[in-house]
Amino acid sequence: MALKSTIYKIDLNIADMDRQYYGQHNLTVARHPSETDERMMVRVIAFTLFASESLAFGKGLSDEDEPDLWQKDLTGAIELWIGVGLPTEKEIRKAAGRAQQVAVVLYGGKVADMWWEQNSKALLKLNNLTVINLPETEELANIAERGFDVSCTIQDGQIMVGHSNGTLHITPTILKEKSTY
Repeated sequence: MALKSTIYKIDLNIADMDRQYYGQHNLTVARHPSETDERMMVRVIAFTLFASESLAFGKGLSDEDEPDLWQKDLTGAIELWIGVGLPTEKEIRKAAGRAQQVAVVLYGGKVADMWWEQNSKALLKLNNLTVINLPETEELANIAERGFDVSCTIQDGQIMVGHSNGTLHITPTILKEKSTY
């Protein structure tokens, strides 16, 4: 018998001063049985970084043809494909061919650094790719509860995550930005 996903209800308040985006999102997030609380919360942070009214969680770990998050236009074309973790170069190239923009949100400290070192040469050639590394995400796992409120403020590239037990700060590192031409 297959294990079922655990459902989390998250009230997310976003104040992104860098993008001038402010919103309240009531998220229902399914945590795959093989997914850690840390990875699930990194998906929430990825949502925060690219938040819009049409951004949605994909099947991610459950379906290799869907990203962790995506945004589609009214025709169903993929505008934004977001992967979390350490996807293969092949998966990223495939996504870059299917979507207008692709973002990969790395986490995991030295493992993420090694991944970038191994893959950067090939990935730097993809014009529609953004790669962001989130250092020190272990504490995010302590926030996860079946139902919780979280506030994320982004200013000057810094993320402040407020929750019922306090605040933590994350400083993303932009390893690659999509080309603007």
